[in-house]
Amino acid sequence: MKINSQKIINAWVMYDWANSVYALIITTAIFPIFYEKTTTEEVIFFGKSFVNTELYSYVISFSFMLLVVLSPILSGMADYSGNKKKYLQFFCYLGAFSCISLYFFDAEHALELSMLPVLLASIGFSGSLVFYNAYLPEIVTPDLQDNVSAKGFSLGYIGSSLLLIVCLVLLQGFDMPVKWVFVITGAWWIGFAQFTFIALPNNVYNKRPKGNRFLKGFKELKKVFKELKHQYNLKKYLSAFFVYSMGVQTIMLMAVFFGTKEIEWSSNEEMQTGLIVSILVIQFIAIAGAQGMAFLSRKIGNIKTLLFVVFCWVIICISAYSLVYQPLHFYIIAASIGLVMGGIQSLSRSTYSKLLPETQDHASYFSFYDILEKTGVVIGTFFFGFIEGLFDIRSSVLILIVFFVVGFFLLLRVKSTKKILNEAMEK
Repeated sequence: MKINSQKIINAWVMYDWANSVYALIITTAIFPIFYEKTTTEEVIFFGKSFVNTELYSYVISFSFMLLVVLSPILSGMADYSGNKKKYLQFFCYLGAFSCISLYFFDAEHALELSMLPVLLASIGFSGSLVFYNAYLPEIVTPDLQDNVSAKGFSLGYIGSSLLLIVCLVLLQGFDMPVKWVFVITGAWWIGFAQFTFIALPNNVYNKRPKGNRFLKGFKELKKVFKELKHQYNLKKYLSAFFVYSMGVQTIMLMAVFFGTKEIEWSSNEEMQTGLIVSILVIQFIAIAGAQGMAFLSRKIGNIKTLLFVVFCWVIICISAYSLVYQPLHFYIIAASIGLVMGGIQSLSRSTYSKLLPETQDHASYFSFYDILEKTGVVIGTFFFGFIEGLFDIRSSVLILIVFFVVGFFLLLRVKSTKKILNEAMEK
């Protein structure tokens, strides 16, 4: 395989275009509003009473708990067999078909069954990212990884925003039932993913697996775990990423619910329009944020750029807790979130890729990255929902401030990626 091949890079970033519609339409824009409208403030789930958004946060948390168990084992098997693309395809189809099955969501008669595709779509989306992200250090050299990672996220923001606009036109201009949005989202995900699957290479290192793949994959994972114990700078980075990503991922999942409950909208129509506008603002500004942070990282380095971005998140959360009550405030905070969201997502991925040692086990290494991110989401969404259950959703923002402050101080311990690359070149 030719490294830095434009054809392969284009195929890789196309998966961001394909799957980002789930992150925007299902987890952020249309489905949360649909869920809020079709469920009552209190819902009964397996005989127990929950606040509707509290239940939603628990279901998402549970999906990530399952991934924490499955991801490392499957990634070990993928590394042993050299078959990352097959695993990427499996999780892609699981997530996309689960999106389509949300068409049958029925909160009144089958809430327990209706939450199953919510669970499986989350698993499919996040599970596919383990194997997708693992391609980054294999297809481009470290000097291009920030730009390629940012390009992927930028395409994702553009594609998902485009589909959201199309869906809004169909909903408002042609009175299309909202459930058809979920079908369109799943079809988009499957359709555009084919461009990735056709061109992306499989078995880059020409591995020839023999014997029980489960046992061999588990041994592969143990080997990577032993290697990781001696990668001190990488472990420091992962500890910082684990904490600050709790805040980032929780905001991405729960921000719309904050908008529905804490902003003083004049009517339901203004609320729905305002939430969609703010989401689109986040998406388009995030494109500039991803590219801008990639540029800044070339000037001052990845770690210093991440420190700046995490500090911005602290200011945003403090402002959201103490100042955001009116629609205008919500639009301003949405723009601020967009500016730093794209940057922290793309830069976190490429920074981890740069810090990896020389290895052929990229899926296993990225499974640890994914485990920490998903464990962080479990903790973040659980505490967000738990605090809302005790007090209110505005009080839940306080825990996000703690995540970002602790993440900032942990990042101060990480050695610069420029130093890592210079030391490698000297050797």
